[in-house]
Amino acid sequence: MNLNIPTMLTLARILLLPVILLIFYLPVPWARPVCCAVFLIAAITDWLDGYLARKWQIESDFGAFLDPVADKLMVATVLILLVEDASAWWLSVPAIIIIGREITISALREWMANVGARAKVAVSYLGKVKTTMQITALAMLLYQNDMFGLPIYQIGIVALYVAAAITIWSMVDYLSVAFKAEPGD
Repeated sequence: MNLNIPTMLTLARILLLPVILLIFYLPVPWARPVCCAVFLIAAITDWLDGYLARKWQIESDFGAFLDPVADKLMVATVLILLVEDASAWWLSVPAIIIIGREITISALREWMANVGARAKVAVSYLGKVKTTMQITALAMLLYQNDMFGLPIYQIGIVALYVAAAITIWSMVDYLSVAFKAEPGD
C-alpha cells in the first residue's frame, strides 16, 4: 500500500465521516452549517486527490480502489443522516435510488473485472456530473438554512431529485455499455 498525499486525502475523506456524524447530531444552532462545511471540505479532497495523483503521476491501484469507496461512504452516510432526520418518503425515494445505483455499479464493475472487461465501465463524464450534482444537493440539504433569501433546503430537495435522475441515467449508461461488451474484449 502506497500512502502518498492523494491516498492520504482519500483516507482523510473517510475519517471526516464520524466528524460529520457527530456534528450533525449536536443540539446547537450552528451544527448544520458546520456539518455542511466539513462535508464540503471532504468533497474538495475528492477532487484534489485525483488531481494531485494525475499531476504528480502517482496514481496507485490502492488509491483507485479507495477513492470510489470513500465517495460512496460519504454520499451514503449523509443520505442516511438526512433521511433519518426528515423521516419523509420524499427524501427516502431519491436516497434509495442513489444508494441502490452505487451498489449496482460497484457490483457491475467487479463482475466486469472478473470477465476482463473492467475498462468498459470506467468512470465516465456522466458519472462525474452525477457526483457533482449529488454533492451539491447534499451540501444544500445539510446546510438547511436560507441564504441570501433563497430557500436552500428546498432547492437542495429539487437538486437531489435531479441528482437521482442523473443517477438513473448514469446507471442505464453503464449497464448498456457493460452488456454490449463481449467478455474479454
